[in-house]
Amino acid sequence: MTARRAMHLAVHVPGPGDSTVRADPRSASRIEFAPFEHLARTAERGLFDFLLLADGPRPPEHRGRVDDLDVAGRPEPLTVLNALAAVTGRLGLAATVDAGCHEPFELARRLATLDHLSGGRGAWHAVTSCDALTGGNVRRGGPDRADGHTRAAEFVAAARELWDSWAPDGTPRPFAHHGRHFDIAGEFTLPRSPQGRPVVIQADGSDEGRESAASCADVVLARHGTPEAGRAFYADVKRRLARYGRSPDDLRIMSGVTVVLGDTAAEARQRAEEIRWQRVSPRTASVTPERIRGVAPSAYGPDGPPGTDPVPDPRLGRGRARQGDGTAIAERRRAPAREKGPSVRPSVRPSVRQSVTGADARQFLAGTPGAVAAELEALVAGDAADGFVLVPHPAPGGLDEFVDRVVPLLQERGAFRTAYEGGTLRSHLGLAEPVWKG
Repeated sequence: MTARRAMHLAVHVPGPGDSTVRADPRSASRIEFAPFEHLARTAERGLFDFLLLADGPRPPEHRGRVDDLDVAGRPEPLTVLNALAAVTGRLGLAATVDAGCHEPFELARRLATLDHLSGGRGAWHAVTSCDALTGGNVRRGGPDRADGHTRAAEFVAAARELWDSWAPDGTPRPFAHHGRHFDIAGEFTLPRSPQGRPVVIQADGSDEGRESAASCADVVLARHGTPEAGRAFYADVKRRLARYGRSPDDLRIMSGVTVVLGDTAAEARQRAEEIRWQRVSPRTASVTPERIRGVAPSAYGPDGPPGTDPVPDPRLGRGRARQGDGTAIAERRRAPAREKGPSVRPSVRPSVRQSVTGADARQFLAGTPGAVAAELEALVAGDAADGFVLVPHPAPGGLDEFVDRVVPLLQERGAFRTAYEGGTLRSHLGLAEPVWKG
């Protein structure tokens, strides 16, 4: 176990396919500005590194029908973040933007504008969709998976060339990028920002995604069910950095987690169980086996026995970042059904890892504030993550409880900051400002 180091915290605003947004009556609007402002102010009060707005160019659907628990309305994230820059002073502001729906000059300019307006707090969660459904809103179909990876990597490289085209003294320089996917040249419209350039965040756990993150990302978002899986991912990605002349401190790995608190362990478990069921509506339970395994919906409904499991179709679920292949995902989905009986719904709902027991899970930590604080600290100290991206439930009010009850305990342990030490997102993350290479 390594020496104690500072924990990083961020909050993820639910986006495409997040089933708890509409299922819980306490969840607020995803169109009005007030809920976004509340969440951002709460995160800044808790000294979080950044707020991440999820997004997708098209609502998730199956066989022509939009998911019944998807977000009701979804504003463009950079517009929302530019508004949040005016009501926050330190919090980092990260937008999920699909590279497949934009061109480098246009998007680099918008991200640089956010970075300047916020005083160096901007970030880009770079994603790419490889399915024809998502691409249908902006082009005919979508690229295949391999082509999507190469286009996204070149897109990030081109954006960085644009951001770095101005010298640190404010002198503009011509840029030129000639690649397989983009052939652009001219002059960029904005100088370097107070943090050099926007922070780049990635979240693809595939081998190609890990290599891309090691080469150019500042933050990697991970999602793991066990500390062992987190440590393996952490070690693998950090090891790859040396190939690109980077050190382990040049990249932050942050694991996604939903924290469920209770005054007792039993209360936390009960609350977590309620959330688990909210996240799986009858329709979600019916269509998930087909999406993941290519299995026709059960003739007996979501609480009846699942259908026969054929070999998973590797084409299913493309465009969604996953930590493994379709076969492994299918096996994890089948296990709860074997243990808990022949019903579809238990096999697709997320499991819960309780802080007090350390049982296997996927995205929940349930326990008392003290138990959750201790587990988060142990995961960072054990090299399973550099920090965590919280998905609050319900949104936006669910973050208040964590900030009020867990953050003070982390600070008492010396595991989390007691004040911001700088004004830029890179300073919060402990990342050096990029060196201008001329």
